[in-house]
Amino acid sequence: MTEAKGETAPLLAREDPKGRGGSAGGGATWAQTLGNVVVSIVGTGVLGLPYAFRAAGWVAGSIGVAAAGCATLYCMLLLVDCRDKMQEEETDEPCDVHYTYGDLGEKCFGTVGRWLTEILILVSQAGGSVAYLVFIGENLHSVFSQSMTSAGFIFAVLLPVQIVLSFIRSLSSLSPFSIFADVCNVLAMAMVIRKDLQLIDHPFANRSAFNGVMAIPFAFGVAVFCFEGFSMTLALESSMAERKKFRWVLSQAVVGIIFVYSCFGVCGYLAYGEGTKDIITLNLPNSWSSAAVKVGLCIALAFTFPVMMHPIHEIVEVRFRSSGCFRKLSHSVPGAEWLGLQSSRILMVTILAVVASFIPAFGSFVSFVGSTVCALLSFVLPTFFHLNIVGSSMNLWQRVLDYSFLLFGLGFAGYGVFTTLSSH
Repeated sequence: MTEAKGETAPLLAREDPKGRGGSAGGGATWAQTLGNVVVSIVGTGVLGLPYAFRAAGWVAGSIGVAAAGCATLYCMLLLVDCRDKMQEEETDEPCDVHYTYGDLGEKCFGTVGRWLTEILILVSQAGGSVAYLVFIGENLHSVFSQSMTSAGFIFAVLLPVQIVLSFIRSLSSLSPFSIFADVCNVLAMAMVIRKDLQLIDHPFANRSAFNGVMAIPFAFGVAVFCFEGFSMTLALESSMAERKKFRWVLSQAVVGIIFVYSCFGVCGYLAYGEGTKDIITLNLPNSWSSAAVKVGLCIALAFTFPVMMHPIHEIVEVRFRSSGCFRKLSHSVPGAEWLGLQSSRILMVTILAVVASFIPAFGSFVSFVGSTVCALLSFVLPTFFHLNIVGSSMNLWQRVLDYSFLLFGLGFAGYGVFTTLSSH
């Protein structure tokens, strides 16, 4: 990231073409891109899906996951359309410029648009980071319940570890832990499904298919959160060697994820019924194998937490460096720059740890983030950008579809805020 200059500097600076993948299309094969799409979307939220299915019913939950996946796919493709349109209109830059989500915001609404887009991305990233901390704290508490509460684990165990890890600025050194986290996630899902199949004698007995209209928004919010990684769409497309195939690859990945999410949610709910907890691993028996998967998953997520925090740290540090007072202090006091930037990292980690300790329930928090910030990022902004950038060449039905998604996203975000405020 380049150093910000002046008061209008973007939160996330746009990189030059060479810094974003070199020549047009990058070098990733379709198979590598498929894997990258899956990794960027699938996260810890998937382990909250069975609870969402419990709330909505197994049929309603499946429909909600499919609807969220298809809507997310459509809006992801809208971003690609916007990028293509901007490249067609580009006259003073090389054709291999790779645009970011923030660039689309700046194209439509100037500096305010870029700031709004990237602030939403940061809030979404912070929400995911808090979900990591809550998830780790709850699972450690389930294994070592006699030691301390989940909030105690967050402060006594996680916070000191994350403060130390915040000193690591190279993400490549943490990449092995990201792979380990993905492996543990798969193992946790496999173990849950295996336990599910062992427990299911009469699968649909006393299991609701549909629990009423009011339960659907909760399940849909969780499902939207589970399709995280939306802001990576343009970066993933730019990294692909044959970019014309990206739409097909993205569609294949999302369809596969919808199938896996639906199967996992249904299996979890059918196995545990009304006893399904908001983090499905908490339903696993107290055996050594279950404990090993939980602890392994917690360790892996603890070491990948700095990856989630990376864009937050970058933005805060850019704002610090653009401050006149900070620049003067850095030049006059040796080591002041390093101390100030590192202190900002410690402060951000501490703030998120405090927030995580006050989250009453993982499922409710995930649904809230999914139905507010993620809805704005996934549905509202893409349709806004598409109507603004591509609108002149769109036919009537495309406009109607875009406006429908736009109004739905605004309404869903408003409903998410209203239900959260009314419940307290």
